[in-house]
Amino acid sequence: MNSTPLPFYTQITNSILDSINKGEYSPGDRIPSQRELCQKYHTSLMTIRKVLDELYREGVIRSIPGKGIFVGNKTLSNEYGTLVGFEAQMARLGLLPQSKTLDAKIITATTMLAQMLKIVPGSPLVYVYRLRYANGIPMSLYKVYLPHQLCPGILDKGLAAGSLYTILRNEYHLHIVGSRNTVSAILPDEESAKYLDLKEPNALLLKEQITYLDTSEIIEYSRNLTPGDSFCVQYDEGQVY
Repeated sequence: MNSTPLPFYTQITNSILDSINKGEYSPGDRIPSQRELCQKYHTSLMTIRKVLDELYREGVIRSIPGKGIFVGNKTLSNEYGTLVGFEAQMARLGLLPQSKTLDAKIITATTMLAQMLKIVPGSPLVYVYRLRYANGIPMSLYKVYLPHQLCPGILDKGLAAGSLYTILRNEYHLHIVGSRNTVSAILPDEESAKYLDLKEPNALLLKEQITYLDTSEIIEYSRNLTPGDSFCVQYDEGQVY
């Protein structure tokens, strides 16, 4: 376990994100003012502004002049799209989620994967490769890598067929607090075109995700390929404060 304490502003940021993920604040809800947050966390206005700046850049909050700071609509998408999982996201959209496991095994961390997960090269990793469907239509190719030391024996707990985040929370009592995502466009290779049933040229969107625990450890690095014509991004614009 990492014993290095997080910077105080990061602890406050994680606390606010945790409140949102737990449903204490829903999209559109007003959060406490800057001064109220100063009093709650016993810190300076400068620290709170640094926290709010980071939450604003990530699209978690937005402001309405003269009214206050509110949870942005993007938070709901992030919760269901990343921190809750594919099954919950599809169910919320009224679609039937299905997954076909293409591979599931223990591998050793390459230098690149070790850098992503902040672990020692050669460490054991859980690797799962899935083809995901929505209402029977191929929706995405998903590869996930987990440090085995944080979830030993997870392949024996139904991971290949079940929800990753449900198992991590219920079986291992791990507290997921946030993720960092990068989205880029790539061209399909022969394998992705086959599995995603691409009949004509279609760019793929690659979403790479790093998922964090409350201990600041990384629990997941994943790569998700989705046809560009089935993906959209929603966000709000506004000025904080």
